[in-house]
Amino acid sequence: MQTNIPTKKLNDGLDIPAIGLGTYSLNGHKGVESIKQGIEVGYRLIDSAFNYENEGAVGKAVRESSVPRDQLRVCSKLPGRHHAYDEALVTIEESLLRTGLDYFDLYIIHWPNPKVDKYVEAWQAMIEAQKRGYVRSIGVSNFLPEHLERIIAETGVAPVLNQVELHPYFEQTEQRAANDKHQIITESWSPLGRGRGESVLEDAGIKEIATAYGKTPTQVILRWHTQLGAVPIPKAGSLEHQQENLNIFDFELNEEQMRTISAFSKDNKRLWDQDPAEYEEF
Repeated sequence: MQTNIPTKKLNDGLDIPAIGLGTYSLNGHKGVESIKQGIEVGYRLIDSAFNYENEGAVGKAVRESSVPRDQLRVCSKLPGRHHAYDEALVTIEESLLRTGLDYFDLYIIHWPNPKVDKYVEAWQAMIEAQKRGYVRSIGVSNFLPEHLERIIAETGVAPVLNQVELHPYFEQTEQRAANDKHQIITESWSPLGRGRGESVLEDAGIKEIATAYGKTPTQVILRWHTQLGAVPIPKAGSLEHQQENLNIFDFELNEEQMRTISAFSKDNKRLWDQDPAEYEEF
């Protein structure tokens, strides 16, 4: 079990691990076993979403694991179709009922859906959910700087984190700076950039860096995230990959190596064309 995982303190005082377990597509009984295995291996931050349809699997894994509940950080996300205030609160209640847990450590708005323009209303519901004890900390996902500025200006409450697409092809320099401005932790989804075209994991330069440290390209990329100050949440179902992804805190990339990885962002492209200024999540 990995025990050397550092933590980061959110702007409300709650601490979270510097890496988490993504659970997209980990569903049903098989998903329960994979997630429970991840917890036993050392993961303490577990990321889910209402739309992943696996909150039940996450909750069962948490309840059956040997790790005390207060040592885990369980996160889920509010879907776009339930941004209306009352609907949002009921949805969070439903998320809790699905998990069988008494509270979430984190609950975040999955996408801003600016064309619908109810994300401020959804944020107000999140604030109320926190007051009711449904969730310890509240955050957002895929919020652009202008979305952050608006919800903070209209409610006086800043999110604790912003989960965004971040990988070597899309370094998100401006977004990370906007998050930092409000002491919002940046969390990375799709941290390995697995998508269209040739994978950065096959690049000769990345392999050279990995060989120098006796690590894998995956571990090098995840380490790059943590040194940027971001919290990666790679999905991993197998024991091998779960262990590999956690084993990234016993080496440090130098500045030149960090620049080598960041250089892949020269085109600064999203892999699935999901621009939060336009994209609408159901």
